[in-house]
Amino acid sequence: MKISMFFLASFLLLASCSPKAETATQKAPVKKDIALQLYSLRDDISKDYAGTIKKVGEMGFTAVEAANYNDGKFYGKTPEEFKADIEAAGMKVLSSHTGKGLTEQELATKDFSEAMKWWDQCIAAHKAAGMTYIVTPWMDVPKTLKDLQTYCEYYNEIGKKCKENGILYGYHNHAHEFQKVEDKIMYDYMLENTNPEYVFFEMDVYWVVRGQHSPVDYFNKYKNRFTLLHIKDNKELGQSGMVGFDAIFKNTDAAGTKHLVVEVEQYNFAPEESVKKSLEYLTNCPLVKDTYSN
Repeated sequence: MKISMFFLASFLLLASCSPKAETATQKAPVKKDIALQLYSLRDDISKDYAGTIKKVGEMGFTAVEAANYNDGKFYGKTPEEFKADIEAAGMKVLSSHTGKGLTEQELATKDFSEAMKWWDQCIAAHKAAGMTYIVTPWMDVPKTLKDLQTYCEYYNEIGKKCKENGILYGYHNHAHEFQKVEDKIMYDYMLENTNPEYVFFEMDVYWVVRGQHSPVDYFNKYKNRFTLLHIKDNKELGQSGMVGFDAIFKNTDAAGTKHLVVEVEQYNFAPEESVKKSLEYLTNCPLVKDTYSN
């Protein structure tokens, strides 16, 4: 009996963001300020750029995060064209995933001058596209703490240049950042050795869980560092039961969250349907605020 009651209590706790049947007396949920990482529809957008963006707006997303910056363009469009296309679909351009790693020579010398020339063009393009945030989505696990420290200094320099141009700079995690470099957890070291004035973190909550850590523990240990959250599950949101979304949504104030960004990388359905179901999960969840930017 005790075991049954435990599982019942656990189910009820987890179910508060679960989809519920709408009764005749209930009102349809209000539109919430939620962005989509366009990588979620990567195949669709490569085949039908205009049609896919139009569908994203029609679903009810209010903003997008790009994942296709290359040589001054987004999805082959100029920054101005991309901005106009997103706004025509009723959304805003929020953020973009892009980055430039350091060469072995740059790591050894800490001379970032060549890399910063690339960032000058990158920042100018993102500013022209109306971006609020630029996010580096990946770095390999450095071999030494010295190299990790060099990357932290590099990110501080990028963040400073971004801020001077009216853009905020951040880093997005996967699971490998929870490995140790020498005796330090990589993610913790990055949080502790980047300047909060110049570098925020876009926490991918799914990858934190896959890295065997608690997003909420990080929210409380490193308050106000997680300006953006990647809200992701194994497939559609709420599908796996392994991510404690309720606790995450109850602790966004400690995290300092300003925006939620949906990302769906794998699917039980057609990608468009999986993305739509994920948005509906958040729209119907009473713990998700209408907006986080106030």
